Amino acid sequence: MKLTGPWDRERVDRFLADARIPVRIGCRTPEGNPWMVSLWFEWDGAIHCATGADADVVSFLSADDHVSFEVSTNDPPYKGVRGRGHATVTPDDDKRRLRSLIDRYLGGVDNELGDRLLDPDREEVHVRIAPGRLHSWDYSGRMPTPDRNPRDE
Repeated sequence: MKLTGPWDRERVDRFLADARIPVRIGCRTPEGNPWMVSLWFEWDGAIHCATGADADVVSFLSADDHVSFEVSTNDPPYKGVRGRGHATVTPDDDKRRLRSLIDRYLGGVDNELGDRLLDPDREEVHVRIAPGRLHSWDYSGRMPTPDRNPRDE
């Protein structure tokens, strides 16, 4: 895998493992049009997501497994990781991946959204993205933080 940008692999791994923001995934529809979706994720050297088996992105990835992705902070100073790779979609029959993601993002499965997502009648899939390229960026050195604005100094 190719890694570019200011961060080494350890820093990239730490950022992605600690992030509690969705990954934005870009792919193509079967007609060749661009498509973007945001999903909860976990990182272990690959990106792991869950989504409903009937989600549009599932059929799109079945037609073309090439994806781009980005995980970035929403508040200044902006920083993050983007990349590209290949996605595989497999059943998440026992909803193990989904349970893990609900716990990661909501702090547990005992809540209204957890109940809805874990409904026994809802089919779930595991989307795994194997990155072929990662690029980090970090604007901390050139952007003010919300609590420090150079114009105020």
